[in-house]
Amino acid sequence: MKFRVDWRASVSLVGSVVKWLSVPLLFPLLIAVYYGELNGLRTFVTTIAIALVVGWSLERIDPDPDLGAREGFLMVALTWFVVSIVGGLPYVIAGNQISFLGQFPFIHIVSGPSTLADPINALFESMSGFTTTGATVMGDISFETHSRALLMWRQLTQWLGGMGIVVLAVAILPELSVGGAQLMDAEAPGPGIQKLTPRIAETARALWKAYLGITALEIVLLYGLYLAGLAPGMTLYNAVGHGFTTMATGGFSPEARSVEAFSMWAQWVIVPFMIAAGTNFALFWHVLNGEPRKLIRDAEFRFYIGVLAVLSAVLTILIYTHQGLVFVPGGPPVAGNIESSIRHATFQLVSIVTTTGYASMDFNTWNSSAQYLLLAAMLIGGSAGSTGGAIKIVRWMVILKSFRRELFTTVHPEAIRPLRLGGRALDERAVRGIYAFSLLYLVIFLVSTLLLFLDAERAGGPNLNSLEALSAIAATLGNVGPGFQLLGPMNNYLPFSDASKLLMIMLMWIGRLEILPVLVLLTPAYWRS
Repeated sequence: MKFRVDWRASVSLVGSVVKWLSVPLLFPLLIAVYYGELNGLRTFVTTIAIALVVGWSLERIDPDPDLGAREGFLMVALTWFVVSIVGGLPYVIAGNQISFLGQFPFIHIVSGPSTLADPINALFESMSGFTTTGATVMGDISFETHSRALLMWRQLTQWLGGMGIVVLAVAILPELSVGGAQLMDAEAPGPGIQKLTPRIAETARALWKAYLGITALEIVLLYGLYLAGLAPGMTLYNAVGHGFTTMATGGFSPEARSVEAFSMWAQWVIVPFMIAAGTNFALFWHVLNGEPRKLIRDAEFRFYIGVLAVLSAVLTILIYTHQGLVFVPGGPPVAGNIESSIRHATFQLVSIVTTTGYASMDFNTWNSSAQYLLLAAMLIGGSAGSTGGAIKIVRWMVILKSFRRELFTTVHPEAIRPLRLGGRALDERAVRGIYAFSLLYLVIFLVSTLLLFLDAERAGGPNLNSLEALSAIAATLGNVGPGFQLLGPMNNYLPFSDASKLLMIMLMWIGRLEILPVLVLLTPAYWRS
């Protein structure tokens, strides 16, 4: 059978991305040098060497790749998977001690203390990082167990994946200037990236500049709190790490207690940056070019802010009146404290809706009414063109408008009423695409929940209840991160079997690419001539 897809071109371009991944790997290497971490030094020198060799070898498969639409889908899907494999190497290398015993090439591998020494755990952590999910299998998050270089790499993967690895590649690699629009559409399908300039590479650079600038601003403000004595734990290392993972809506933290480890001032500063991360970055580009009204007038942005405000108010009332809390001896004073109630409710709601996944307190101490509100919020997601995951605000707007139109045309069957968004009539094919995506999302969500239950029973654990299973799938498919109870913000995904972890790795992968670019590769029509 003759294939219509030039897989060599796709694989060659994946090689280019892997080769250039060695550049961001220099950052944790410098961290290792600064802190004098020998293990980190060895880990990242080895990983950089492997990335260069693998990337260069894959590039040789097709020295002059010609990229079409089909090759674009394959390249984007493969890139995210291969980069996650390479990005998991530091965890495996750091978690194992390699010693040469006797004659070359005999290599003896001794398991280290880290849970990430296991390749499946390493791939889970890496995929969670690049897809900005924030779910972790780390049994112990501390500098005693892991080097500062390794924890910084974990946070850097989220920052790289936030705006998009392929968008970054289009911005900096000249060979992707042709076909770059197809790649960016494949990486952010549906209501995707708005073309801001005549050249797609310039658009990619504009988006990354806005992303970099807002990240730098957050780092300066967080470190400023530390210098002012308002956030004692927010050192420069923590400010950089949290700047990376806030703007990526990732949620990884070098602190085991997440953002709960920091003062109320740090938590309040992080809230607006999570909101910014869930906003369409193209709007910031307009603001920076002297068009701030485009931000205020944008229908999706107004709806997004409205959803955050209403749900935060409901959650504040629940926990202020103690209706949403269970009693925890020695717990933080939240019920009856207006500032604390508003802060924790707003922080947690914004964190979940934008799929950031930070925790300002352990919401396992909240009762079922507050937890089910957060579970529903996991399905909302950020704006189109943001770093947030899940279904996304604009799709919910179209679905709600469709319901209203159906009600109207039921009463007035002769009426022709196009759907409008921001004053523009929507193409009916786009509307059908949003229906298809939303239905597919829910089907995958329910089937995966059933598979998780069955595998937990087969493997003899963990013993899941419905909230834990639903939240595990919602958190990985929607790239949210933490779930509830067993998977709460201070716990991890380590108790699951390898099969369940592989299922969730796949969910994080297809969730980040919004399902269709991965599933289309499984259809015979895609491959046949």
